[in-house]
This record gives sequence, C-alpha cells and structure tokens, in this order.
Amino acid sequence: MSVSGFLPLLLALLPSGQLLASDSGNFSTQPGVGPAGPMPLAMMPENSNDQCDLVMNYSGAERCAFVKRTPDCNMVDGLISYLTLAFCLLPPSLTPLTITLCMIWLLVLFVILGLAASKFFCPNLSAISSTLHLSHNVAGVTFLALGNGAPDIFSAMAAISHPHTAGMAVGALFGAGIFVTTVVAGCVALVKPFPVASRPFLRDVIFYMVAVFWTFLILYRGTTTLGEMLGYLGLYVVYVLTVIISTYIYNRQKNLVTNGVPNLPHIPEFNSSDSSDEDVPHLTGQTIQQEYESEYRPLLPYSESTSEILLSSLNPVDSRKWRRKSWSWRALKVVKTPLEVLLLLCVPVVDPDKEDKNWRRPLNSIHLITAPLLCVLAFQSGAYGDVMIQGEFPIWLLTLLLGMFLAAIVFCTTTNDHPPKYHPLFALLGFVVSAVLISAAASEVVSLLHMLGVVLSLSNTVLGLTLLAWGNSIGDCFSDITIARQGYPRMAIAACFGGIIFNMLFGVGLGCLLQMYNTHSFVQFESEGLLTWILAGSLGLSLVLSFIIVPLSRFHLGRPYGVFLLVFYSVFLLIALLTEFGEIHT
Repeated sequence: MSVSGFLPLLLALLPSGQLLASDSGNFSTQPGVGPAGPMPLAMMPENSNDQCDLVMNYSGAERCAFVKRTPDCNMVDGLISYLTLAFCLLPPSLTPLTITLCMIWLLVLFVILGLAASKFFCPNLSAISSTLHLSHNVAGVTFLALGNGAPDIFSAMAAISHPHTAGMAVGALFGAGIFVTTVVAGCVALVKPFPVASRPFLRDVIFYMVAVFWTFLILYRGTTTLGEMLGYLGLYVVYVLTVIISTYIYNRQKNLVTNGVPNLPHIPEFNSSDSSDEDVPHLTGQTIQQEYESEYRPLLPYSESTSEILLSSLNPVDSRKWRRKSWSWRALKVVKTPLEVLLLLCVPVVDPDKEDKNWRRPLNSIHLITAPLLCVLAFQSGAYGDVMIQGEFPIWLLTLLLGMFLAAIVFCTTTNDHPPKYHPLFALLGFVVSAVLISAAASEVVSLLHMLGVVLSLSNTVLGLTLLAWGNSIGDCFSDITIARQGYPRMAIAACFGGIIFNMLFGVGLGCLLQMYNTHSFVQFESEGLLTWILAGSLGLSLVLSFIIVPLSRFHLGRPYGVFLLVFYSVFLLIALLTEFGEIHT
C-alpha cells in the first residue's frame, strides 16, 4: 500500500477524537475528560502535565490553548512547530486540509532524504574511501552501509533521543527490517530466482537475530546503561571483523585451489552456495560513464566559459537520458529538479570515477559560502541560527563572511580545467553538509509524524512501522529489485540483510547515547504495549523462518519463497493494524 493510499484508510477507520485504548485507557479516568465528555479547558489545573495526545479530547476552539499550555506539545526537534501549525494557524474546520498539506510536505522531506543520501552523501563517502585506499569489503560494511542507511539511522536517532517518540524509532527500525527482509527479499526472489551465497547469508541472519534479540531485551526492561550501549555498538564491530576475516579465509582457500590446479579456469564449488560477497560483480558506472563520455566527446577542442560551467553544473537533467526514460521517470524528475538544484548549490560532490573528479570551479567556490551557512542554519534544527557573538554579531554572518573570503581565494588561485590538490577536502565538506541536512530532514520527519499521530490518534509505533519505514525503505526496494533484474540477485539479497544490521545497531545505539547526553541519566523507553511485542516477534519469526527454510531449500531462493515472504508481511501488517485499532488486545 502506498503512502498516499494509507491516509484515506486511516481517516475512514478513525472516528473523530478517537484515542487508542493502549495509550489513553478509560476516558473517565483521564485528566480533562469527564464521564459526560470533554472537560472545558478553563476547568483544567494550571500545572497540568497531560500528554499532548489528549488534545483531541477538547473542542476545536480549545485545542490551540491546550497545545500552548502543555509542555509535552513543545517539540523542540524541528524547524517548524507542527502541532501549533495544525491547531492554531488554521481554523478547526480546515484540519483535513492541514493534514493533506502535511502529508505532501512529508513526501517532500522523504524526497530530500533520498536525494541527499543517494546523490551527495554516498558519492562523497565513496570518494573518501577511495582517498583512504580502503578495500571493497571494509568500505562496504562501513562507509557504504552508512551511506545507504543514513535516512534510517538519522530518523531513528532523532526519534529515540526523546522518550515520547522512542516508539517511533523502534517501529521504524523493526518495521523497515520486516519490510526489507520480506517484501524486498521476496520481490528479488520473484524477479530472479537464484542460489544464495550460503555462508554470507547465514552470517548476516545470525548477526541480525542477535541484534533483534538484544533490542528486544532493552525494550522489555524499559531502560539501558552506557556500558550496554557500548557493547551494543561493539556488536557491529564484531560483525565487521567477521566479514573481513571470513573473506580473507575464503580468498586464501580460493587462491590455494587455483594455484594447485592452474589449468582449471573455473571452480564450481566456490561459485555456488559457498561463494563470498566479493564474487558478486559490483555495479559501478565507471566503464559505462567512460564509454558514454567518449561517445559524445567533441572532435575539436572546446573550453567552456565560467558561466557555462556554472549553469551546466546546476542542471540535473541529462537531455539524452531524458529522451530514453519513461513518462513516469520524467514526471518524478520534474518534481525532484527544484530540490536537486538547491542541493547542488549547497553540497559539493567529488566523483573519483570522473577524470576531473567532478571539479567545477565556480560552483565549488560558491559551495564554500553556502555549505557552511547551511550547516549553521540546519544543525540541531537551527539552534545556532540566532546565536550572537558577545551579544552583538550573529554567528551566521561571521560564517557568511569567512565563506566569501575562502571562495574568493579558491576562485582566484585555481583554473576551470584542473582540480587543485586539496580537492578531496570538498568530499569531506560534502559529507558533513549532507549529514547535517539528512539529520535536519529526519528531525522534521519525526516531528511531523508525531503531529500526525496526535491528530489521527495513532501510536508512534504504528507510524514508525508504516509511514516512516516505508518512506525510508522504498528506495532500497526499487534499487535492489533493479539490481536483481540486471542479473545480480546475490548482491540485492546481501544488501537486504547486511544494511539493516548497521541501521538497527547504530540507530538505536547512537540514539540512546544521544538521549543519555541530553538527559544525563539512563535511557527510558515508553513501550507501546502489545504492538511493540507483535513487531519484535514478527521480525524475529521472519528471520528464524528464513534461517530454517533457506537451508532446507538448499540455499535456492525461488518464487514460492518470494510468495511466502510477501504473504508473511501482509499478515503481519494486518495484525499490527488490527492491534492499533483495538480489535486485538490483551
């Protein structure tokens, strides 16, 4: 089900003012709600500590005053106060319009997250790993995993850093885990049945089951300590070491067999179920890009002017690709183009596969102005935008002046044709700026989903396992299916299980550390009740079933297995929604 189709279903199923039984309990026992209905706001005590979920119990005229009086409604993570926007800016009769506009803005935020991660964050991470001369395995389980999982990790960190929205992080991470390991993996098996690499598959599933069980224990206790979180993050270090060591052992065995039998160019034992992740050819566009550029290279020398370089650098549409693509791709490109232009103005990108490393002298000079300014205005939801130096000089103005000074130096000391020796530093700058941008967009997503949960009387967990999980995972779904169709299903299935381990361990681990830093105490989780245990149990059950069924199938993922995974996710989603609406309860 798409995000756009999910909202009408919710509006049709939820009566006005409905509250979850698991969150609100009996209406007659709640502050502000009497046996006969909502209590007038004037009768509320001055120091009311009501949670913001109770706002829907009041009349439309009283909701704005309730939001302003209740500390729980003050969501500090976000540039926009969405609860104030929903209940104070527009009249109550226009609440459906407010929800519709917020859903459109939510889709825009998801587009920003996807663009920032795929077009800027990942390429700069690739450039950094190339500059550091890291191996493919190390880069894959560190930098590549961080790039692919950036939206999930930053969204989880933003949600779990506050106890009230921690359920959203759990729902998003567990929901994305179920979505990727069932829907995405099932679609890959349907598109391209194939024999899976046995040892990497079992390794990833075992580590993921350990991570899920550890997270379940943390949620069951409702608290955690600093030492446990460090061990939790250390589990990923053990996973990385296991990947490196197992790949080293496999390559050594392969070389011994190859050296012992030099006349055999093909060893079937190692290319079936025992193959390593590195046996799968990596989809890189370097060869295609070189052929593409050589085909359209002008016969006579031609040098672009500075203004032409700037304009071409800010044009995200390739005319030749535009003619080859479908109408749906063109429509989506039209929607994304304004956002891409803004991001191109603010975030530098270094491409090690290109001959000039994507050096654009006028645009890179502008980046020295816009990139630091964007960091100051977006870091921690704009907290530093109003900071004054000695109460007189704004820090954003100082950043602007320093950026203009550096931009003038770079522009005057470089040429359009050759990148400077310090050009790799732009990859580091682009990495930092895109990380700050992704973090800011993730905070906005969490704040916006919290508002939608209050208005629609939905728990944070169900918002996390549906809207947030789908929004963050839909890109992985399309990319993995595309990779499988191109003949690389092993790479697609490895991405399904390998990336989500990183997302869960770092999303929960770093989020808990951030909450400890902000509160100077142990982390507290507010469980959403039965729904949380259904979510954790479903993810654990899907992994256990895959751990049993795939070896019994001799590590061949066929279409029956794909259909089984899709049916499993449909049943899980139905049970989760029935639990949310109170049809299933303890």
